[in-house]
Amino acid sequence: MTQTSTAPGDSILIIDFGSQVTQLIARRVREAGVYSEIAPFNTAAEAFARMQPKGVILSGSPASVLDEGSPRVPPVVFESGVPVLGICYGQQVMMAQLGGEVLLGDSGEFGHAFIEVTDSCGLFNGLWAEGETHQVWMSHGDKVTQLAPGFRPVAHSSGAPFAVIADDARHYYAMQFHPEVVHTPDGARLIANFARHVCGLTGDWTMAEFRATKIAEIRAQVGQGRVICGLSGGVDSAVAAVLIHEAIGDQLTCVFVDHGLMRSGEADQVVSLFRGAYNIPLVHVNAETLFLNGLAGLTDPEAKRKFIGKTFIEVFEDEAKKIGGADFLAQGTLYPDVIESVSFTGGPSVTIKSHHNVGGLPERMNMQLVEPLRELFKDEVRALGRELGLPDIFVGRHPFPGPGLAIRIPGEVTKERCDILRKADAIYLEEIRNAGLYDAIWQAFAVLLPVRSVGVMGDGRTYDNVLALRAVTSTDGMTAQAFEFPGGFLPRVATRIVNEVKGINRVTYDYTSKPPGTIEWE
Repeated sequence: MTQTSTAPGDSILIIDFGSQVTQLIARRVREAGVYSEIAPFNTAAEAFARMQPKGVILSGSPASVLDEGSPRVPPVVFESGVPVLGICYGQQVMMAQLGGEVLLGDSGEFGHAFIEVTDSCGLFNGLWAEGETHQVWMSHGDKVTQLAPGFRPVAHSSGAPFAVIADDARHYYAMQFHPEVVHTPDGARLIANFARHVCGLTGDWTMAEFRATKIAEIRAQVGQGRVICGLSGGVDSAVAAVLIHEAIGDQLTCVFVDHGLMRSGEADQVVSLFRGAYNIPLVHVNAETLFLNGLAGLTDPEAKRKFIGKTFIEVFEDEAKKIGGADFLAQGTLYPDVIESVSFTGGPSVTIKSHHNVGGLPERMNMQLVEPLRELFKDEVRALGRELGLPDIFVGRHPFPGPGLAIRIPGEVTKERCDILRKADAIYLEEIRNAGLYDAIWQAFAVLLPVRSVGVMGDGRTYDNVLALRAVTSTDGMTAQAFEFPGGFLPRVATRIVNEVKGINRVTYDYTSKPPGTIEWE
């Protein structure tokens, strides 16, 4: 996971031991205005040398420090003298390496818990005081039974006598609970305390600073070369293209491969934005027939994803050859793509990469990558888009995966089914906007189920498709909760869809919430 730090030295390194919520730690640090990066434990020494961070946070892990070969902190971290914060497994591995003891738990502590603050420490300054009780989120089996020299307990719970420990002299702190999740109400403030007060960082990392730094980096990387950018129609590649165009002007050419699987009106919106508002050289390839013919007969979601990714590359490559002379390929790769494509053991994540917008860079293309967003999370990309002046109706719209409607049509994808879904989805989103709810929802969409239902409309029977509606809220793009619409909204939407969209006679709402992981409809 090779990257360029936006602010070398003024940053926090997060060492990932495999926790499913490590990304949330980075989010909390950045919310405090401090730049952060995540590195797997087995490449953390190299990341530490490159970043020269002002502090280090150790993540949780599904592993046990008592297992042979379990992950460890690179010695350079403890030799450097920088502040360290250990979270869950991070606490246990600190004790294991610094002279404490960890015991294999005969019973775990999971879910909501309450800790009592028993002493003050630098991590608590201005936040928690001795004698107070606070709610936290526990998730551990093993537990620390003896502290390493220099540490003292500063908080405990009924199941964790060393819920928080401190070594103020070395600025080492550790906790058994997870402060990064929303279930620990004061967790974000604890992480901010560590980043800004313990590590002494100013918290002034902004999108304006990122924009200026990235423009300089793009110019330095590209020089007088030419860049070709593959537009998927989504926010990520669009923001990347506008940023690159601001840096190098007409040295950039965009190729928009229109696979016919986008939401209503979005293809026209992309062409209008780039050719009209920004005057960016754009090649628009209408490849709907090619994609739909190739999808005929495919029902497995992963097979559909892989076909779309492969065909996107092939069409894009053909257009790149026609343009000629491109030295660089630009992609809208985001930080979650980078993290999720490198497991904590260093292996690739094939499932994640299979639906990436471009899907990787074939060696035969003989171009270097330009990925100016690879340090940003989704909401940060939106903030950068607004910083660049993109209209809010574009940067604020709900996420839409690269395969588009193809994964919102379980079963075979056809032109007829795409048109039915596109029209129903447009009505759903229109009603959400009319109700003033669009910005309160992370992602809302319709799904055309591979099910048909018998119904009665007027004086006749019907045998038509069933449509599912989904809307979720999310603060991080990793977890999701079903959105609770106000009374009367869903019946109104269902009535409009059944009346206005030929081919649908029943509408249902999906109340399912998602644990950490993708929030797309698979």
